[in-house]
Amino acid sequence: MTGLDRRPAAATDATLPRGPLAGFAAGSLGMGVWVTVPGLLLLYFLTDVLAVGPWLAGLALLLPKIADVLLHPWVGHRADVEQTRRGDRRRLLLLGCVLPVAFAALFAVPGGLTGAPAAAWVAVFFIAGNLLFAAYQVPYLATPADLRIGYHERTRLMAFRMVVLTLGILVSGLLAPLLTGGDAATRGGYQRMGVVLAAGMLVAMLAGVAGIARLRGSAPGATASGHGGWRALRTALRDAQFRWLVAAYLAMSTTTHLVLAGVPYYAEYELRAPGLTTVLVAAFVAPALLVTPAWLVVARRVGKQRALLGAQGAFAIGSLVLAVGRPAGLPVLVAAVAVLGVAFAGMQLLPFSMLPDVIRAAAHTADGTPTGAGTYTGVWTATEATGAALGPYAYALCLTVGGFVASSAGESPVQPDAALAAVRYGFGLLPAVAMLAALLLQRRYTLDATARATT
Repeated sequence: MTGLDRRPAAATDATLPRGPLAGFAAGSLGMGVWVTVPGLLLLYFLTDVLAVGPWLAGLALLLPKIADVLLHPWVGHRADVEQTRRGDRRRLLLLGCVLPVAFAALFAVPGGLTGAPAAAWVAVFFIAGNLLFAAYQVPYLATPADLRIGYHERTRLMAFRMVVLTLGILVSGLLAPLLTGGDAATRGGYQRMGVVLAAGMLVAMLAGVAGIARLRGSAPGATASGHGGWRALRTALRDAQFRWLVAAYLAMSTTTHLVLAGVPYYAEYELRAPGLTTVLVAAFVAPALLVTPAWLVVARRVGKQRALLGAQGAFAIGSLVLAVGRPAGLPVLVAAVAVLGVAFAGMQLLPFSMLPDVIRAAAHTADGTPTGAGTYTGVWTATEATGAALGPYAYALCLTVGGFVASSAGESPVQPDAALAAVRYGFGLLPAVAMLAALLLQRRYTLDATARATT
C-alpha cells in the first residue's frame, strides 16, 4: 500500500450495510433545515418584516459567521480529543442536538423590536445556533474518515447523506415560506415556522446520532484520531491539496448561499410573484433527489474531480440565463434554476466525499490513522459557514448599491430601477462570476487521480 492508506486492503474495501447508512444519513434532515431556512428567509425576514436596512441586515448575518472561523476548528480539536479519549465523538453530537432551540429563537423576535435591536436579537441567536451546529456537523462529517472504507465507498456513504440532506432542504425550503404565511407573512407566522421545524430537526438529529453508532459497529476504525490541537491545525493548513479544495469550496458555498438568499427577492421583484419562491426553491433542490445517483455513477467513471468541474461549469451557465430575467420567460428561468439544482447536487456530493480522501492522504501513523480528522472537518465546516455568510452579505451589498428600500410586514414600498436591476444581476451575473472562480481554484486540486488509483 502507498502512504495514502497503509491498512490492509480488506479493511479499506469494506462495504457498508444499507441500514446503518440510512441511519447516518437521517441526521442530515435536521442539518438541512439549518442550512436552508436561515439562508432562504433570514435576510428577507430582516429587511421586509423587521424593517432592518439591507446593509445592517447583511452585517447581522456576516458577523456571527466570522466567529465560526475560530469556533469550528476549535470544535474539531475537541472532537479529536473525544475520539482519542472515548473512542467516539458522541458527546459533541448530543450537544449539537440543542440546535433546534436556537433555531426557534432566531425567528421569535419580540413584537416591539425593529431595526437595529431586531438585528441584534437575530445576530445573538445566530451565533448560538452556529456554535451548536458546529458541535453536530464537525463530528458528523468526520465519520467517513473514521471508518475503514475506501475511495468509492466514501462517495457512496456521502451519496446516502446527500439524498437525505436534499430531502431536508426541499421539505424545509417548501414548508418554511408556507408556514410563515406565504404572501402575507407575519411575525407570528415566522415564530410558528421556527417552532414546527425545530421539532422535526430534533427528531432527525437524534436519529443521526444513533445511526453513526451503528456505522461504527459495521466498519470500525481506529480508536484514536492521531494528533490534535494546533499541531493538527498546522498540518491541515499546510496541506496544499486541502487548501485548494477548501478554497474552491468556499467559492461554491458563497455562490449557492447567495442564490438561496436571492430567491425571495427574485420571485417578488423580478418575476412579480412572491408565491414563486416555493416554485424556485423546488426547482433548485428537487433535481438532487433524482440526479445524486447519477453523479455517483459519473464519479465512478471519470473521477470526483472531473465530475465536480462539470457541475461548476453547468452552474455558471445556468446563472447567466437568470441574469436575463423576465424577458427570458418563466419556463426558461425555472429550467435554468433546475440546471443550478442539478449542479448543486454534484457540488454537495463530490467535495464532501473528496474531503475524507484528503484526510486519509495525510495519514502519518503506522496503522493509517488520519491526522486530526476532526480538525480537518472543523476547518472545512468553518469554510462552509463563511460561505453561508458571505453569500447573503454579497447579495445585501448588491441591494444596498441599488438603493433597495427596506420595509415592515404589510408594507410595499416602490423600489427604484437600480434596486430592481440589483435584484436581477445579483441573482444571476454575480453567481456566474463567483462559480467561475470556484472552477479555476478547483483545477489546482490534483489528489483525485492518486486517491482513485490506490483505494
